[in-house]
Amino acid sequence: MGETIILKANDGHELDAYVARPPGKPIAGLVVIQEIFGINQHIRSIADEYAKDGVIAVAPALFDRVEKGVDLTYEGQDAQKGMGLLQKTDLSKALADVDAALVYARKEAGGKAGVIGYCFGGLLAWLSATRLHPDAAVGYYAGRIGSFASETPQVPVQLHFGKLDTHISAEQVEAVHTANPEVEIHLYENAGHGFNCDLRASYNSQAAALARSRALAFLKEHMS
Repeated sequence: MGETIILKANDGHELDAYVARPPGKPIAGLVVIQEIFGINQHIRSIADEYAKDGVIAVAPALFDRVEKGVDLTYEGQDAQKGMGLLQKTDLSKALADVDAALVYARKEAGGKAGVIGYCFGGLLAWLSATRLHPDAAVGYYAGRIGSFASETPQVPVQLHFGKLDTHISAEQVEAVHTANPEVEIHLYENAGHGFNCDLRASYNSQAAALARSRALAFLKEHMS
């Protein structure tokens, strides 16, 4: 369904991006921000599904600055490789790449554009809301968000966390709520880290469906 294009960040870096286009005129643009596993099957499927809902979805390859063509599974050596790539990734440069995708999505949509991210991408969605200029931001199980809880979003934000997430403590979520009580936060019973991904052992179909319905409604509200 999708195609790969090349984006250029404001520092001149060129990166790949997976783009899924809607069947008709886009109602908005949406940047889909990856986990630590690159632009893999799961991220491409998210872009494809949102395209069916009418948006042009753009998933920038944020590891291109370290290694091109990263497409990992969720197990074993791939998971270790993803962590290694994350450690080599500069957050400010990753945000510059997200911004390049935002510019492209907004131009192609001819209107508003938001961001949605997962895990590492969830943190970048949060930082996009505080440091960039999307029209809305949605973050799923945003890793290390507690370290950035004091930053103030400039746009509407919706966050999703599993109550059983062993990677993100309840204290981190509470820190975000305390610092930014206007941010919409949803917690999911019996859901752990990565609950939205049907390729993970932690997949929770009920939580995933509910979170997606909330995310879609939120994005449409703020980007239409």
